[in-house]
Amino acid sequence: MNIKETDKKYVANTYNRFDLQITSGKGSIVKDETGKEYIDMGSGIGVTAFGLCDDEWIKAVTEQINTVQHMSNLYYTEPCARLAQMLCGKTGLKKVFFSNSGAEANECAIKVARKYGAEKKGSEYSTIVTLENSFHGRTLTTLAATGQEHYHELFQPLTGGFVHTPANDLEALKRVVSENKVCGIMVECVQGEGGVIPLEKDFLEGVYQLCQKEDILLMIDEVQTGNGRTGKLYAYMNYDVKPDIVSTAKGIGGGLPLGAALLGEKVESVLGFGDHGSTYGGNPVCCAGALSVISRLDDEFLASVKAKSEYIFNELKDAEGVEAVSGMGLMVGIKTKRAAGDIVKECINKGVLCLTAKDKVRLLPALNIDFEVLKKAIAIIKDCCKGKEC
Repeated sequence: MNIKETDKKYVANTYNRFDLQITSGKGSIVKDETGKEYIDMGSGIGVTAFGLCDDEWIKAVTEQINTVQHMSNLYYTEPCARLAQMLCGKTGLKKVFFSNSGAEANECAIKVARKYGAEKKGSEYSTIVTLENSFHGRTLTTLAATGQEHYHELFQPLTGGFVHTPANDLEALKRVVSENKVCGIMVECVQGEGGVIPLEKDFLEGVYQLCQKEDILLMIDEVQTGNGRTGKLYAYMNYDVKPDIVSTAKGIGGGLPLGAALLGEKVESVLGFGDHGSTYGGNPVCCAGALSVISRLDDEFLASVKAKSEYIFNELKDAEGVEAVSGMGLMVGIKTKRAAGDIVKECINKGVLCLTAKDKVRLLPALNIDFEVLKKAIAIIKDCCKGKEC
């Protein structure tokens, strides 16, 4: 079977794939069908937090597969309960709703915010404010929440009740709140798909204070930024804020589909029986994988994430062909003089897999990438940025 031809014939045409078939991998090294090796600096778009085929993750997942691979949410399972307890213990939030993806975690957050607004202030308090250049998912509702018009164009009419305002403009946000019946404000601490742009500290802390004053829910989308990616367990921990809802996915499952909406004290009891649900949410195998990931994200490990981040920023910030470097932790955007897409293709030819975000080269390596492997990858990326033959 020619995998590439079969894929093109039978898989929906939604992905502009590179001419590359990955057949195996271990840690941050992957191989194609010819046996050529590549350093993976994308980790499945921030999913394989501990790289490919991590031994501890495999052990946790296979043990659970051999015990109970799935059970409906009509019954209790240990991994689901333990993971919820661990997440609440590490964040101070009170309850967790498990789903399968980041978009679903954000859908849950939106439903909680609207039910809270209706119960506390009245049914007209249903507007959710998000930021321009944000990305919150690909369902119709999370597309509506996304503050990028080009995602909206083909799928009208989208779900109503969302207003977008510029990032880092607190006065503009205050005007939007004064002009609408707002139940929640949803933000990403680092706008990932929008170009790997962190929010300014004063802005996010001002949003938090506004939410406190107006009894508006602060909703932090940690789908890409969460689970150790920024050098903290969750990115909001880099700021002096306390969110009411945190949504997350991607890296939490280590490669298995899992999303979570973490609910704070204000909203821990908003959802009652039958208000929400998920057939696969809290799947015991996915939760077992997540337990192996979250349990290892301690202070010592997160310090290593910060050290690797500092190395990347120091190496790239003044590199030839690089205009700017943005991001936080191991979530890095590189603004290059040459087209980002061309650089990514050249990196592939030299054995490094990178991503793009808007007009930037984006790096999301495994959190435990070996330092020597990281140095090799960064050297290749620097060569390709300055236009050296690749």
